[in-house]
Amino acid sequence: MSVIEQGSPRKKTKSVYISTVISIALVLLMTGLLGLILVHAKNLSKYVKENIVLNVIVNDNVNEGDVLSLQKDFEKDPYVLRTEYVSKELAAKNLKEDLGEDFVEYLGHNPLLPSIDIYMKEQYANTDSIQPFIEKISKSSRVKEVVYQESLIDMVNKNIRIIGIVVLAFTVILLIIAIALINNTIRLAIYSQRFLIKSMQLIGATKNFIRKPYILYGIIHGLIGALISILLLIFTLQFAQKQIPELVFLRNWYEFGAIFLIVVILGILISGLSTYFAVTKYLRAKSHSLYR
Repeated sequence: MSVIEQGSPRKKTKSVYISTVISIALVLLMTGLLGLILVHAKNLSKYVKENIVLNVIVNDNVNEGDVLSLQKDFEKDPYVLRTEYVSKELAAKNLKEDLGEDFVEYLGHNPLLPSIDIYMKEQYANTDSIQPFIEKISKSSRVKEVVYQESLIDMVNKNIRIIGIVVLAFTVILLIIAIALINNTIRLAIYSQRFLIKSMQLIGATKNFIRKPYILYGIIHGLIGALISILLLIFTLQFAQKQIPELVFLRNWYEFGAIFLIVVILGILISGLSTYFAVTKYLRAKSHSLYR
């Protein structure tokens, strides 16, 4: 540090370093926020797909034991995530709650049939996979019909694809901007040290000797900036979950941890490389060009 600070006031040097760290932290914060949006979008897509339900209506003459046996057969299928058995009584209760009145008492009997709700695995929650599955299970004599919202499934998959493409494109653009901003910030910081760099070179210091402290502190600044951005990301995440409690269902700390790790790696890598190239530029520069 003492090598770098020679030739410039301590306060000015600290000010440059602090502004560099803050700039890196803010840029990494934006990158991390986009990463969190990507994770939430991915988890939301998975949540929506895995909650698309196929209602398998069972014939009225099938006893409960056979229905439960049929349910177990469905659960063994590789396409199926989980199933729920809905008895006639439970179906009547649910419909009564939806209607707000007791239709069974009005009709004098329960016209509803037992059913099995099937929830597909994420990768199979599309029309191309669901149609063959329905054809297969419909062959059972115990199954009366299978009801599902085909248009909803198509719309969900279409919108998810569009959103995925848009977010991916935005991610690439923001990453390029982030690299450019951090690089420019570090170049400006090194610019204030250009005379010191050239002076050390003129008195015989090797290029690696000159680069080493700058790169080291560049890496440290990148790490500090990354840690600051991670703290801000955690605060933002907690605040968002308080404002939108439903986000808790999309929370995945393993994926969040991966994003935080990527932020740290980006901070260190971009800062270190930018410092290397910035210092190298002034090592190669002619003395008279430093005044430009």
